[in-house]
Amino acid sequence: MKAQRVSLWLLGTVLFLCSAYSRGLRRCLISTDMRHIEESFQEIKRAIQAQDTFQNVTILSTSETLHSIKPLDVCCMTKNLVEFYLDKVFKDHQEPNPQILRKISSIANSFFYMQKVLQQCQKQRLCHCGQEATNATSIIHNNYDQLEVRSAALKSLGELDIFLAWIDKHHQGTPTA
Repeated sequence: MKAQRVSLWLLGTVLFLCSAYSRGLRRCLISTDMRHIEESFQEIKRAIQAQDTFQNVTILSTSETLHSIKPLDVCCMTKNLVEFYLDKVFKDHQEPNPQILRKISSIANSFFYMQKVLQQCQKQRLCHCGQEATNATSIIHNNYDQLEVRSAALKSLGELDIFLAWIDKHHQGTPTA
């Protein structure tokens, strides 16, 4: 009887710690107003996607890349994709329309802030990076590298809604600032 109570107590403690750890991962992204990013993207989405000449090619959504990410790797994958957009997509995209450029700059600034928060989480070891996140990131980079740089940047920018929807799904219940 005592052994059963100890086992139940240990199980409860483990579940509590896992739950606390999982909430800690979600805290890595709570400081960004995702609604603002989504609204900024929705205002430019049609114009960006209309420029895309490779309608049958995808960068983010091939082989269910994002859907295979385990909950423990969500923070890492979010960090990797934020860095992907900052290091490649926003830098490589050349936008002649100043109104669209302002919206893209606004989104990029939000991503810079998210990057800072996520890097801090990783330093505090709250952001686990497993093999699935590493593989998915490699697939996305390979998909990007298969296109000419400007086309890849435009394609990735047009697919930003896929990433934003993924963030919404995997960071539900996190308050935004």
